[in-house]
Amino acid sequence: MGSEFEQLAGDILSHPKFQQLRGFVHHGAENSVYDHSVSVAEAAYSIARRMRLSADETASVVRAALLHDFFGYDWHGDRFRRYLQHFSGLRRLARMHAFVHGHIAADRARVCFGLTERECEAIARHMFPLSAMPRTRIAWIITLADKLVASREMLAAVGGYMSRAYRKVFA
Repeated sequence: MGSEFEQLAGDILSHPKFQQLRGFVHHGAENSVYDHSVSVAEAAYSIARRMRLSADETASVVRAALLHDFFGYDWHGDRFRRYLQHFSGLRRLARMHAFVHGHIAADRARVCFGLTERECEAIARHMFPLSAMPRTRIAWIITLADKLVASREMLAAVGGYMSRAYRKVFA
């Protein structure tokens, strides 16, 4: 990306709490929440530039996109599984990671980085249709960028798995 992206993202990228996201696996074993978040922010930045958003809106897009998965826990781990075991049926479904992490990330981003209400709303709604529908351009851009990047990451993870399975069968 360019120096504008680095200027907009620098304080977040270097923050110790954001760096911790490197330790959480996300969409496949080769992909961390940090990697995913940076890719989403880069994609969102490109979309914002193509749409010729104002400098302020572009900054909001980059900051919210970087922090859209700033939930701070390993949702694949035993601790989260044990938490979910306390619930059943619809109560369990409503507490699953896909449904709650946007709000958790928005709250953490507000506390750690002082994001605006609009930026936090974009983070909270990025999981549409599993969350409320985005209401702003910023939220729609982050939602779109997240879906594009996550799809690419999941295809790469499945492709890697299929490739390993193919090699086992035909070795």
